[in-house]
Amino acid sequence: MVEDDFTGERLDPDLWVDHYLPQWTTPERSRARYELTADGLRLRIDADQLDWRPEDAPLRVSNLQTATSSGPLGSRRGTHRHRPDGLVVRTAVPERVLWAPTSGQVDVTVTASTDPGCMLAVWLVGTEHLDERDSGEVCVVELDASAVGERSSTARVGIKAHHDPRLVTDMTEVVVPVGRGERHTWSARWDDDGVGVSCEGQLVYSSPQRLPYPLQLMVDLFETDPPGPVSDYPKSALVHRVALSGPPADRPGR
Repeated sequence: MVEDDFTGERLDPDLWVDHYLPQWTTPERSRARYELTADGLRLRIDADQLDWRPEDAPLRVSNLQTATSSGPLGSRRGTHRHRPDGLVVRTAVPERVLWAPTSGQVDVTVTASTDPGCMLAVWLVGTEHLDERDSGEVCVVELDASAVGERSSTARVGIKAHHDPRLVTDMTEVVVPVGRGERHTWSARWDDDGVGVSCEGQLVYSSPQRLPYPLQLMVDLFETDPPGPVSDYPKSALVHRVALSGPPADRPGR
């Protein structure tokens, strides 16, 4: 079991990469904005933050992830080839598999953003460093700020196939008894029996589909609206605690 409550003076470099899919863009665009507080890690979108890629504007993101992998500069090889417009490597990154087991469980405790245009997401995605087909995703939660209510919230969970021909995309919306400003925990388990996603210990999604290849964790705050007045920033979400388990042999970076 690996646990992080972000109480140190800096991020754990043996667990986290503080860039969002850095191979598809440049460092000043992929780098996360965040601060370590007494209550956990506060992911931020700042007024002067650049779009992740100019082609995707408006899209700004602050993200932590547990692995990186890419081909050489100009190639089309790398983790999460999710865009239909021909992603190419703009920054070659080293293969770093800090935590990416082939089965396991994640528990992520968060307080979602309620800032306009934002979405908090927690997901597991294939590293693709062994096989380009290993690209499937377990969407632990996507929670739009606009869907966070006073006493309940609507979230998206499920599986996304991406480039894995062995999977079928299966996403659904769930209503959970979590209100504005409330700390809550999302969990995902995946193994030979399939995938299960829970919120506050209650199962909200299950599937017999299997993703038996290395999956890295992604925790991020997105802003998808055009930037507003400077006074509206920073926008933020809190990550209080992360607990990760998986076969030790699948964590060569630890």
